[in-house]
Amino acid sequence: MLAKTMFLSRVVPRLTPKALLLTRPFTTTTPKNKLTPQQIQIVKSTIPALQDHGVAITTLFYQRLLQQYPQLKNIFNTAHQATGEQPAALAHAVWAYATNIEHPEALKTAISRIGHKHASLGITADQYPIVGEGLLAAIKEVLGDAANDQVLDAWKAAYGELAGYFIDFESGLYRQAEATPGGWKGWRKFFISKKVHEGEEIISFYLTPVDKGALPAYKPGQFVSVKCFVPELGVYQPRQYSLSDVPNGEYFQISVKREFGLGQKPAGRISNVLHEGLPVGAELDVSMPFGDFVLDVNATTPVVLISGGVGLTPMMSMLKTIVDQGGSRRVVFIHAVRNGRVHAMKDRLAKIISENPQVQRAVFYEEVSKKDKQGVDYDFKGRADLHKIKDQVVLPDADYYICGPKLFMNAQSNSLKDMGVKEDRIHMEVFGSPAE
Repeated sequence: MLAKTMFLSRVVPRLTPKALLLTRPFTTTTPKNKLTPQQIQIVKSTIPALQDHGVAITTLFYQRLLQQYPQLKNIFNTAHQATGEQPAALAHAVWAYATNIEHPEALKTAISRIGHKHASLGITADQYPIVGEGLLAAIKEVLGDAANDQVLDAWKAAYGELAGYFIDFESGLYRQAEATPGGWKGWRKFFISKKVHEGEEIISFYLTPVDKGALPAYKPGQFVSVKCFVPELGVYQPRQYSLSDVPNGEYFQISVKREFGLGQKPAGRISNVLHEGLPVGAELDVSMPFGDFVLDVNATTPVVLISGGVGLTPMMSMLKTIVDQGGSRRVVFIHAVRNGRVHAMKDRLAKIISENPQVQRAVFYEEVSKKDKQGVDYDFKGRADLHKIKDQVVLPDADYYICGPKLFMNAQSNSLKDMGVKEDRIHMEVFGSPAE
């Protein structure tokens, strides 16, 4: 995420986190303390260097941070570190901040998205200076003499301002979480009360709090972080999973696809631990629900839900919320999946459609077997093509929610725009690393 990100100064000594917090000169600022015009210009002047060397800076930053503070391996996604996805995401985030430094309002969406994930991980204000020191040290080492004292001072102030935005935003989320009936801050111990297979690759996990206390209501589309111990790594690892049902006050439901790994893509550590390593009754840590990819439950205008693969999990929560509200709000549920064997929640969706005539569906199978019946199991053979169902998709005043792999989401978003849908009507959830 963008907040856990940003810049450079001398090499950071090997201090414990407590010692660093006691000795550092680094401070964060509030958004009210603006950068000087000169500092803004200096930061902007570093944009070409960030484009050329950003990934080198962030790669070095993460390497040193995790060496000096190995306990942070319990927060950072080790898979995204190994593939380089996280350093690349952070490099892009740093560049985006520098590019928009005179227009902080342009960062609102990113701050919200990243801030919600930070809150689900329990990120605290006193961790930001540690990140700032490490990032400044990495910039100095990679850029060398080009990162003179003026550049470092400007970026120190810039990071302090950005950290202030995140700290304020996340503090608000924590206050809201603790004020919510049944809510909490940080981690809460749950146990797996039930596991339900949803096709060949996805299992729904019913998570019940160990303390048997009440659970909060949440917004359809939100997620929780789940933290499990990974024996082969020797550390805990958190992952985010969308809540795939409506609130009930007793348990959370998440639906997890088992990632087997393919070619250069490694198998998913947490999905495999959940599927094979944790039986019913096993305990794990769970966060309060967070996330800003949420359905507008007060609107009455049409909704088009577009999902690919396991991206249907937040859509099922949205769909069930709408039909549970009653009324005649129109819903078009579009889902793309490889084949019938991995088509999750098929019967559940069919039941909802049979009981709610205002709900329509369009299901695309890339592969069709003899068992799959067109019009029953699926509607179209091939990859999702919204142009085939343009009359169902393009609706007056509709909102469009898209979730799935990045390439899938980009393709569907582009198709909607080609058909005249305005960009502010399109909402997307990214499964992956926005820049932690």
